[in-house]
Amino acid sequence: MPIGPEVVTTDEADVSDVALTTTLNGNVMQSARTSQMIVDIPSAIEFFSSFTRLRPGDVIATGTPGGVGFARQPPVWLEPDDIIEVAVEGVGTIRNRVVAEDADLSDWPWRPPGSTAVGF
Repeated sequence: MPIGPEVVTTDEADVSDVALTTTLNGNVMQSARTSQMIVDIPSAIEFFSSFTRLRPGDVIATGTPGGVGFARQPPVWLEPDDIIEVAVEGVGTIRNRVVAEDADLSDWPWRPPGSTAVGF
């Protein structure tokens, strides 16, 4: 769940209809607009604030556009040295390089089918 490198307020960006794009090694994996969300952002804020106090800086995870790796046929898993970029139109792009986990994952109870990731 990438956050940053910028955080903007509602007076700086209208998020009611912006493009969200995720690329993996330069290939578009996800692309949608916030106007296509099942629940719009104001309704999500209204719902969550009905049972918890929201404060400046709180983050509401709304889900993700279609195209997630595990649901693809065949599945796509992040591997060390992959570059993942998430862009929000009018806000910016966050870019990260995937690194191998240093921890011993041999007893980790869940493994992606067919994964070649280090430690699996």
